[in-house]
Amino acid sequence: MNILNFKRKKRELMNRGWKEKNEEYLEQLQRFLDIADNIEEQNLRKTVIAQMLKCDLILTQLAEKEFSKYEEKSKNS
Repeated sequence: MNILNFKRKKRELMNRGWKEKNEEYLEQLQRFLDIADNIEEQNLRKTVIAQMLKCDLILTQLAEKEFSKYEEKSKNS
């Protein structure tokens, strides 16, 4: 991994704090995981959780792109 990719990944991980500190998000995530834990078939449970996490990651990336756009606009203003 070159230094630019490392810095980008580090910045992405640091930016996740806005989501991971949000009590409502954490509560809803916990509720989802509690419900998913009640799925008896292990493969189905893992598939459902994995798919939700993929959706969550995509939504997070979209939100962070929007944050970056606003930051750039405010810097250029």
